[in-house]
Amino acid sequence: MDDRTADKFAENTLAVFDRTGAYLKGHFRLTSGLHSPEYLQCALVLQYPDIAERLGSDLGSQLGELAAPRQITLVAAPAIGGLIIGHEVARALGARFVFAERDADSRMVLRRGFVVSPAEAAVVVEDVITTGGSTREVIDLLCNRGVEVVAAGSIIDRSGGRAEVGVMRTALATLTVVTYTEDTCPMCKQGLPVQKPGSRPS
Repeated sequence: MDDRTADKFAENTLAVFDRTGAYLKGHFRLTSGLHSPEYLQCALVLQYPDIAERLGSDLGSQLGELAAPRQITLVAAPAIGGLIIGHEVARALGARFVFAERDADSRMVLRRGFVVSPAEAAVVVEDVITTGGSTREVIDLLCNRGVEVVAAGSIIDRSGGRAEVGVMRTALATLTVVTYTEDTCPMCKQGLPVQKPGSRPS
């Protein structure tokens, strides 16, 4: 994919976030523990099936290019954030879809009867990457079962392209979002209440 195509994907993706009210401003605690004055709430975008299908198709195209000539047979995602987009990517690629979730010890595991095979070539998908931690955990989970993980992807990369997950990675839009540790957060110093908008409780 050339730079012009990538820019168009990013422009269209961010326009969808603006249009659906999914680009939020305030004082947020991210899943990573970092604080930020802005947040991209993918759930507000993915509540529209036609948009979810289009984003899944776009991301699937990018992942298919990264994986070539390997045929992707499995798409995996961390719950909850990766469920909808992972399913739509799998639909676009003609692959099956599984998801990992956290156990009582907060480790990513496969449940609900999901089984993976060493013969499979997989991609890992989630909605937003900040540090890449959840994606890495799912990649490790699959690799420990002999699956070949060929690439990873997300709708939004808010690490500015810096997140490392151990495989090739792509995103429909890459942003450099301002983040702070709790002890350096200027919004905390101002006493502004913090919100935790993601799927995991504070």
